[in-house]
Amino acid sequence: MSSLAWIDFDEAERQRAQRIMELFQERETRDELGLGAIRDSIADHLFPGTSTIQTRLRYMLFIPWLFQMLEGSSAGSDQLAREARSLEIRLVNALKAGGESNGVIGRDAGANLQRLPSSVYWAGLGSWGIRLFPGSTDNLFTSMRHLQRSRPRVRESEDPASERQALQIWTPTLPQCPNDLLDAAHFKLSSDEAQFVVDRLVATHPDSLLTFLARSGDGEAECDNIWEHPQLANFPAVPRRLVEHAALFSSVMHGASLLYNLLLSRLRDRSEWIERYETRLADWRASLDMAAIRAWSLDAFWQAIEHPAHGIRPAAKRFVTDWLGLLTSEGIGDSLTAPAGRLVQERERRLKTNQSRFVNRAVRDRWTGASGAEPLSFRWSQAHSHLRDLAHVE
Repeated sequence: MSSLAWIDFDEAERQRAQRIMELFQERETRDELGLGAIRDSIADHLFPGTSTIQTRLRYMLFIPWLFQMLEGSSAGSDQLAREARSLEIRLVNALKAGGESNGVIGRDAGANLQRLPSSVYWAGLGSWGIRLFPGSTDNLFTSMRHLQRSRPRVRESEDPASERQALQIWTPTLPQCPNDLLDAAHFKLSSDEAQFVVDRLVATHPDSLLTFLARSGDGEAECDNIWEHPQLANFPAVPRRLVEHAALFSSVMHGASLLYNLLLSRLRDRSEWIERYETRLADWRASLDMAAIRAWSLDAFWQAIEHPAHGIRPAAKRFVTDWLGLLTSEGIGDSLTAPAGRLVQERERRLKTNQSRFVNRAVRDRWTGASGAEPLSFRWSQAHSHLRDLAHVE
């Protein structure tokens, strides 16, 4: 049984490790060919603060409100953690009492909930400037009594404004918590709450596509992918160009993922899987806009997606470059011995070494027939959900 662990040196590394582990739980985002850093760079440019496991937007307010209820406590860090968990479980019940079902984290698990909403939204709260405290929830519980003792005092040697900000956990413009939050809660935002969210996005990510769409108030666009958005032509130039890059990257690399699944299906000798992926690969070939793909500049793509939170390894860039080269020259053969098949096998082997499904039969025999077989959508589903919540205010 393989495992993943890390030393909690800082919050950024902790969150990066959590994102990696989340991939193992998300079937449609499994990163079998090492494209995750590219995917996440694009997603974080377009829709910063989102993640694939977020559900409803008002959790961005629920979590600060619940944690504010703990700020007067004199309990130690372990007790604070237990009290915070209790509040989050009570929120599950309050949402049910308020008639909510879609998007309730812990709706079925109840008191046995493992992944708390606070852990799902903690990074997004920091990204949007709602959370000012720089550490993890555990760091906050450890520091809370110190923060409370220090708040009234300002050291003469420091700037008072900077000192006050350093002692704040949440932005001072956070809307007030409803009195009945833990009795009957709902996901619909008030107009003031919606404006607060928009203001936070404008302050922290003024040039992102998420901010543009939030400000426009258009949460009704029905499209499976952001490049199919009916207002695409009206997007600002920089995010519109990034969307165009994202569309091409998703289209081009989807074939590599389908081929990966087809090759494994053949090694498993599963006729129904083979037929499914042969059909999907043929449909993929027929859908390609080869004129646009041949005109696509990878140099411009790498420059556009560069992001400080995601280091894209040279090997990942080479794989994309080589795959694109095969696609635009001799085409993509779908056998184990064709250049494309060898390229995909070699990429997975280098990433997984002795856990590669191509070389380790025991691992291959546990494969259930689908790994990362869906096109990349760069968290548009989660962003779209948040935009709908912003548009449907009380």
